[in-house]
Amino acid sequence: MAANTILVIEDDPRIQKALHRQFTTEGYEVHLAGDGEQGLASCKSLKPAGVVLDLMLPTMSGLEVCKGIKKWSPTMPVVVLSAVSEVADKVLLLEMGADDYVTKPFSPRELMARVQAAIRRAQRPAVNDRVTFGNIAADFSGMEVFKDGESVSLTAHEIKLLQYFVENPERVITREELLNDVWHYTSYPTTRTVDNHVMKLRQKLEPDPAKPIYFRTLHGIGYKFVRGD
Repeated sequence: MAANTILVIEDDPRIQKALHRQFTTEGYEVHLAGDGEQGLASCKSLKPAGVVLDLMLPTMSGLEVCKGIKKWSPTMPVVVLSAVSEVADKVLLLEMGADDYVTKPFSPRELMARVQAAIRRAQRPAVNDRVTFGNIAADFSGMEVFKDGESVSLTAHEIKLLQYFVENPERVITREELLNDVWHYTSYPTTRTVDNHVMKLRQKLEPDPAKPIYFRTLHGIGYKFVRGD
């Protein structure tokens, strides 16, 4: 896989130009494909780090291209460009295999953030569905967490946040990264969302929430998860 290559499958020259400029500014090598068949073939030959895919394409629809990419490489990050605005259709976009979507009109910077987040998720090392640290046991496949053998009630986002921490131990993680990768936000009017969820994890899982040993604050930066084993 070409770790620094982005494939843009888009037939609008204006969008091609805007995305080429945005991604090359961030140090990526950008390849352009103007129709579906060319895009699918280019994906297989280039093995890019990620794909930006328009739904409305000549020769082959974006839906067919996405299915073809995912059949060939299930973990290939694909972010779809779509004029779709209905919630039901957005769900369909994700069900067809897309890792994320951005609706038109869009900000190239927002799209870049979503592509980078999808690439990070794809490159994240696999972890066991069942993990333990200290007196905590988590079964992420079953969405269950236990403390001293007793079930702990966590919301879906608290479990997602916990899993993200467990998958990234001993690493400083910024609030913006958490908002991108856990919540899929790309604008940050406030970062209190992250702080409030970390506070809840501390209250429910730490031996002493006032003196956390698992979920540690890096002031001015973000957080670090330490197993404490």
